[in-house]
Amino acid sequence: MQIIKGKKELAGAIAGLRAAGRLALVPTMGALHDGHLALVREARRRADSVLASIFVNPLQFNDAGDLDRYPRDEAGDAAKLEAAGCEAVWLPTPGDLYPPGFATSVHVAGITERWEGAHRPGHFDGVATVVTKLFTNVRPDIALFGEKDWQQLALIRRMTRDLDLGVEIVGLPTVRDADGLALSSRNALLSPAERAVAPTLNRTLDAMRTAIREGQSVAAAEQAARDALAAAGFGPIDYVAHVDADSLEPLAQAGDNSRIIAAATLGKVRLIDNRAG
Repeated sequence: MQIIKGKKELAGAIAGLRAAGRLALVPTMGALHDGHLALVREARRRADSVLASIFVNPLQFNDAGDLDRYPRDEAGDAAKLEAAGCEAVWLPTPGDLYPPGFATSVHVAGITERWEGAHRPGHFDGVATVVTKLFTNVRPDIALFGEKDWQQLALIRRMTRDLDLGVEIVGLPTVRDADGLALSSRNALLSPAERAVAPTLNRTLDAMRTAIREGQSVAAAEQAARDALAAAGFGPIDYVAHVDADSLEPLAQAGDNSRIIAAATLGKVRLIDNRAG
């Protein structure tokens, strides 16, 4: 597996990968788990070559402490990617993507205003900007993302379509531990006691979906979910919502294109999850 560290080196590597045919990109921030590797394995089925990127994007963090605490394991991540079938991994530096004088930000209106956007100011501009930079540098035919960050996935789909970036966006279902907790690099920051409680988030959203499908009002189901999370020890609870899967606008009734999304903090770790409504 090629380990690429500079933009000049990247250009040569891309030429070689493209010679094999269809090129897939799996963007990551490292601290890889089975959810990331599932993206790589699916990329291998859909493309002739797979390149993963590892970049802890400073523009996505509105808390410098959160950026500093984000887990990093470059050597371990590279070994996992090679075992999963990556042909190459790109390790850009902030200077590679945001050189001196960089002054451009990509903003996607509407879809970013609520939920994560409201609680993490600037986060989605950072996501949109870095993904645009990754796409323009790598020029993949296809890029794969997990559904756990549902609002992020919806944003990337909208941005790619609006800007005619020419990349096929594929979302893969959330990979979970046996007890239902969505895999996340942040799970490693949970204490043993918090880790035992964390699957309550998944179970609560399942119960909320069932309640709505059985006729309970959305407002009552949302409040019941918030109460259940609070009783389990979560707090603050940033949102629990039933939304349109594409626009992320709130939905007051069950629908064929709905999504249930939530974000809540357990101890010092903020967890997010979602499922079809």
